[in-house]
Amino acid sequence: MSNSTSIPALFITCEHGGNDIPEDYRYLFAKAATELATHRGYDIGALSVFTLLEEAKLADFYHSATTSRLFVELNRSPGHPRLWSEFTCDLSSTQKEEVLWQYYYSYRNGVEANISDAINREQRVIHLSIHSFTPELDGKIREAEVGLLYDSRRPLEKQFCGQWQQELLDLAPTWRVRANYPYRGSSDGFTTYLRKQFTPEQYLGIELEINQKILKDSANEVGVVIRKSIKRMKKWILK
Repeated sequence: MSNSTSIPALFITCEHGGNDIPEDYRYLFAKAATELATHRGYDIGALSVFTLLEEAKLADFYHSATTSRLFVELNRSPGHPRLWSEFTCDLSSTQKEEVLWQYYYSYRNGVEANISDAINREQRVIHLSIHSFTPELDGKIREAEVGLLYDSRRPLEKQFCGQWQQELLDLAPTWRVRANYPYRGSSDGFTTYLRKQFTPEQYLGIELEINQKILKDSANEVGVVIRKSIKRMKKWILK
């Protein structure tokens, strides 16, 4: 799995870490406290896992955002209908442009620039994007504790996730760890965008989706399992 020219670079990010609203735009969310506190506002528990991984110093690069996805959706491409929520869709073009440059592009461009730097050093980048998902959506129960999202057309991503699934199941045998669930890894998102910028050999973009049900009461324990699994994966990718 390792790159023949140099040690792979591990990137860990968290796009939906919080439900913060910048002060200048809080008037838009005066009646949105309930929405902001739900899975629509942010990925509940994801930042706790990200922080534990950051403290473990497992990766070469960490980056997280705590602005709410209801303010601007960092995990959607420009022009996507869900880039703006019902609370921000009526902003003027000028206001939207300001939000994009100050919060959206500043985050995404920063991550992309660091990936480019690593690739220019002839490192293969393995990017793990930490997310969580609601246990039930539209009346349907999600049947997994963890999902690993990747593009099945990219063999290295598929190989990586197959091994990661084994490591997670070894550490947490009661977990249901599923591939491309509860979403497809090829659906619109930040990793999907980054795959278009770099070759399959240069960049692996994996989204880790954790069920909020297991994060609710045991986020630290879940984070420890994830940390141990990534530590094992670091050894595996160097083989």
